[in-house]
Amino acid sequence: MVIFSKINQFNFKGSFEGWIKRITVNTVLQKYRKETNLSVIPEHLEADVELEESCYLDISLPTLLNYIQELPNKYRLTFNLFVLDGHSHQEISEVLGTSTGTSKSNLARARLILKERIESDIKQNTIS
Repeated sequence: MVIFSKINQFNFKGSFEGWIKRITVNTVLQKYRKETNLSVIPEHLEADVELEESCYLDISLPTLLNYIQELPNKYRLTFNLFVLDGHSHQEISEVLGTSTGTSKSNLARARLILKERIESDIKQNTIS
């Protein structure tokens, strides 16, 4: 609906698909800002989280996407913007109105949650 109401703003510079993606991302971000789901957290958790390489072979894409969807909103949003959309921490912090350190911390926490979930499911042999 939002895309149709803003169609007159498309100026045929760049791809139409890219323009739609930008409108969609901005709309979602505005929704999250209004709900105050994003809060500043300490910057002390910035270490990268690594899984053993053998774990990657045992996880189906739908299972991994389900794990990502289960992340708390602020972590999922940062994870998606950084990993799936390829935004930098600087871009994420500007869009979300937080510090770069908060973006890094939220990403590290999201990775840690995913790592723990995957390792737990591997131990229980419940990954499909």
